[in-house]
Amino acid sequence: MQHAEGAREITVAGRRLVVRRPWFWALVGLTVLIVFLGAVFTSVVPMSSDALRQRIIETLAHKLDSDVELGTLTLRVFPGLRANGADLKIRRRGTPADVPPLITVKAFHVDASLLRLWRKHVDHVQLDGLDINIPPKQVRVQQKETIKETKAADPKPETTPEEKREDPLKVGGVVLDRVDTNDARLIIIPGKPGKAPKVWAIHHLRMHRLGATDPWPFEATLTNGVPPGEIQTKGRFGPWDRNEPGDTPIEGSFNFEKADLSVFKGISGTLASSGYFGGTLDQLEANGTTDTPDFTIKAGGHPFPLHVKYTALIDGTNGDTRLNNVDAWFLSSFLHAVGAVLDGPKGEHGRTVSLDIDMDKSRIEDIMKMAVKTGTPPMTGALQMTTKFLLPPGESDVVERLQLDGQFLIAQARFSSYDVQGKIDELSKRGRAQTAADGREHVVSNFRGRFKLANGRLALPDLTFSVPGASVELAGAYGLTAETMDFTGKLLLDAKISETVTGIKSVLLKAVDPLFKQKDGSGSAIPIRIGGTRNAPDFGLDVKKVLNKGD
Repeated sequence: MQHAEGAREITVAGRRLVVRRPWFWALVGLTVLIVFLGAVFTSVVPMSSDALRQRIIETLAHKLDSDVELGTLTLRVFPGLRANGADLKIRRRGTPADVPPLITVKAFHVDASLLRLWRKHVDHVQLDGLDINIPPKQVRVQQKETIKETKAADPKPETTPEEKREDPLKVGGVVLDRVDTNDARLIIIPGKPGKAPKVWAIHHLRMHRLGATDPWPFEATLTNGVPPGEIQTKGRFGPWDRNEPGDTPIEGSFNFEKADLSVFKGISGTLASSGYFGGTLDQLEANGTTDTPDFTIKAGGHPFPLHVKYTALIDGTNGDTRLNNVDAWFLSSFLHAVGAVLDGPKGEHGRTVSLDIDMDKSRIEDIMKMAVKTGTPPMTGALQMTTKFLLPPGESDVVERLQLDGQFLIAQARFSSYDVQGKIDELSKRGRAQTAADGREHVVSNFRGRFKLANGRLALPDLTFSVPGASVELAGAYGLTAETMDFTGKLLLDAKISETVTGIKSVLLKAVDPLFKQKDGSGSAIPIRIGGTRNAPDFGLDVKKVLNKGD
């Protein structure tokens, strides 16, 4: 009897059997495998858009302790899985209605192969229109309390770390092999009403193995708002701590280029910075360096190189920064500082810089180059200074906003102006009763004092200037912008008034020596005043004090 191709008939114990060829059994086995894979696949991804949409909402809500909204979702299964979704919103439980959701996504698509999906791996996820909103601290505390109360009311067993390490697939974990997003935004919402949020524009973000139990590699390119510039960063993030999101670990490196400092009124230059960071979302430790080859302060107008090395502790949710160590080099000077960069006062846009500065290896000519417009600094000499530095936010010039409070010592100073140095030399000679026309000795000067700078006005309540044979004690103020001076004090000489001149003048002045003698009876104490401008100073005798002393 004839049978279909691929089979033959044999007789065994009077019975007829039809025996199929081997390839037929392979076909049967393949059919069974397809059915089995289909069953496994449908257990991982539902075979309908509505079922998949519900699965996504439930998973995100559980993993992130959030209320999840998802607009449309369409699903295509063959030849590879492609899911397209839109209008995804993830709002942490306990978030006030007037605070934006933690995450919003305008559109996304998901691509996966059947084989990798069976192993709970998704090949690629593309996110478009991603906004990540970091709420202020008080909102995050409220979220935490709400989530805690919710879990207490409906306790569910948590997966232990041991179970996750043993086999993450057993606990329902899905790993996203690659996630890409373009033109996303990281938005730091301020805690103060009326204050504008800080927005980081993330041009491109790529994450790998998102959802795995070990840290997730990432690379990102973003724009810093103030000062504007491009940041390249890469590192590792996660895994996400669902109970304490702020404890989610992160580490990596960054490179910040072409930052335009001219957005800060009163200074300019192009800054580049690089370094490393690590810690958690709530607290990051960072160390790095900055180089600004053309740093310029408007008051002086002279560009000079500025190099800074720092370590800092950063609040990743609001940008507040604690500067644990700052070392800066410029020209021939060095300074060390500690302090903070914190959110500004209510109603002010920007941050307040507060520092404690110590300069023990510096030069006064370097400082003057910052603030004096002339090509040659008026003075040279060694500088030691300690000061509190406060720069509040604002739209006015840096010189007008800067506040200083400290003390200084200038040693071995010389004046660049031949006329000024000549007068200092002459003062020293006369103070020592050396009236001979020697004229070639250039003495050095020493300065010491306390100072306060505020509103563009430098107050010097206790200034001492000394040269061999003479010293000046002054108190007054200097206007940085107008370069005006207003000081009063006294000139102390080792010699008597009559000994500072010769001839008939010396004889005539002997009568006034008692009027100007110092309290201990030696030398002279002459009340003086200094006014005018830096370029045209007006020195003179303080007549009122002389007359009062005479009384």
